[in-house]
Amino acid sequence: MTLPIRFDHCVIHVGDWERSTRFYRDVLGAEAVPVGIGFAYRFGDVQLNCHGPDQIGEPRARVPVMPGNSDLCFTWNGSIEEAGAHLERHGVPVELGPVRRLGVGGAGTSLYFRDPDGSLLEFIVYPGEAGRLSAQP
Repeated sequence: MTLPIRFDHCVIHVGDWERSTRFYRDVLGAEAVPVGIGFAYRFGDVQLNCHGPDQIGEPRARVPVMPGNSDLCFTWNGSIEEAGAHLERHGVPVELGPVRRLGVGGAGTSLYFRDPDGSLLEFIVYPGEAGRLSAQP
């Protein structure tokens, strides 16, 4: 049975509001939404809420999210080569990839990189999205 739910947001922890906002806005195209003294980062209808310096939400997880402890995947609507070139233009090194991975859209090709706090981020490209996958399985 499918329940009438959809994913709304998750929480990451950032160590520096300005540095993280520049990264999520400039590299990932997020809309920075002011929340209290910090920000949330919105991607269309999905949002990353943030804990950061002097701002921790309530209630919180039993073990608070710390900077660098998140692992998030974003769909890239283009080729994996374009994703890599985008990261290179922004000075963001690729840690792994291109590699084959499974995501919500099935089999895809991914690049892994890190945000300024060390959280692991991933761009995944699905064959139907780009049609130009060139990575080896």
